[in-house]
Amino acid sequence: MGGYGKRNQPLLDVNAAIGTGNKMTTLSISRKEIATMTEKDVEKLATRLEQDDYSNAFESLNDWHLLRAIAFQRPELVESYVYLLDLEAYDEA
Repeated sequence: MGGYGKRNQPLLDVNAAIGTGNKMTTLSISRKEIATMTEKDVEKLATRLEQDDYSNAFESLNDWHLLRAIAFQRPELVESYVYLLDLEAYDEA
């Protein structure tokens, strides 16, 4: 994952197969886009993850990566949904 060093660079680029054949789509989320997200946006995202009703596994993975990126940049928006990320504290000692 790149883009943490420069403003408005993508936080993540996830290539996911959508549909059939070789059609590919790229999910690219910038810091600016995350900065403009609202609590309602995050709630909708978390609801999709909780319902786990996706047409393929890549859609779910894209939403998970987006929620994770939000958690790193705007943790206050994700506090109620951290359990969806399975993040654990690590002791670096």
